[in-house]
Amino acid sequence: MNLIVHGINLMIIVFGLVEFAKKLGVKGKGLTVLSMVLGVLAGVVYQWVQLHPDSAQWVQVILFGLIVGLTASGIYDFANARWPKVRG
Repeated sequence: MNLIVHGINLMIIVFGLVEFAKKLGVKGKGLTVLSMVLGVLAGVVYQWVQLHPDSAQWVQVILFGLIVGLTASGIYDFANARWPKVRG
C-alpha cells in the first residue's frame, strides 16, 4: 500500500520522526510504541484526506513542514547510513 498524500510518502515521515526520537534518547519499548502510534496516525491522515479532499491542502502544508524540519534535523544521516553508496 502506498501511503502517499499529494506526492508525500507518509512512511518516510514516520521513519524520519522515529529517527528524530532516537536522537532525543527514546529507546526500547518506548520507541516501538512511538513508531506504532506514528504509523496509526499516518494511516488516519491518509484516510482523512481520502474522505475529506477539501482538507488535503492543509494536510499537504503540514506534511511539507514536517519533511523540511526532519531534513534539517538529520534525516540525511538516516538515509546515508542505510542505502548503498552511489558510485559515479
